[in-house]
Amino acid sequence: MESGYLLIVEDEPTVQTYNTSILRRHGYTVKQAFTLKEAREAVALSPPRAIILDLLLPDGHGLDFLREIRQTSNAPVLILTAMGTPQDVIRGLQAGGDDYLAKPYDISVFLMRVEALIRRSAILPDTLEIGNLRLEPASAKAYLNGADMLLSQKEYALLQLFVQYPDKTMSVEYLYEKVWGLVSIGEDSSLKNTVYRLRKKLQGSGYNISAERGEGYIFERE
Repeated sequence: MESGYLLIVEDEPTVQTYNTSILRRHGYTVKQAFTLKEAREAVALSPPRAIILDLLLPDGHGLDFLREIRQTSNAPVLILTAMGTPQDVIRGLQAGGDDYLAKPYDISVFLMRVEALIRRSAILPDTLEIGNLRLEPASAKAYLNGADMLLSQKEYALLQLFVQYPDKTMSVEYLYEKVWGLVSIGEDSSLKNTVYRLRKKLQGSGYNISAERGEGYIFERE
């Protein structure tokens, strides 16, 4: 299997066949998975460029799969499902989805959403390096002096933002939107706790995350 493919995780044969046909006609390489087992095998064999994910699969729930792969992969995910209430959308984005489209959908909108995912995945190089830190966006792994930092999905996403924009103060609102897919939620301590854990794991890197009172956080040399 070649890298750079789109993985469609969908158990309905008609939907799977139609979406695959449309995407291939637009020049994309597509791999099909009708179950979560097949999806896990595909991801383990070769990281996808992006994932189009149904939620109700024969062997489990798509959100469980999404939370699982977010521990090892930063591939953008479009959730494509009949579950379309506002609560469903919120749960999908909180679990790590990058976009959400409810069935039935217009095929032109579907294609635009996929193209947006691809643009997002094409922005980053294979590796990001700063000092003795190395980040690998495709696998959502970060290394300090060659050793795996063992970051959670949120820790990695936050660190990647900081490494992309060193010495730039980023607001709490911006970080919540980019990492959690939410607007700032007031007294929630998720960001503060994630920054605290990252600071500990960055010891010895020569970099630190500083709080700018009333403004946000900045990633800078110690």
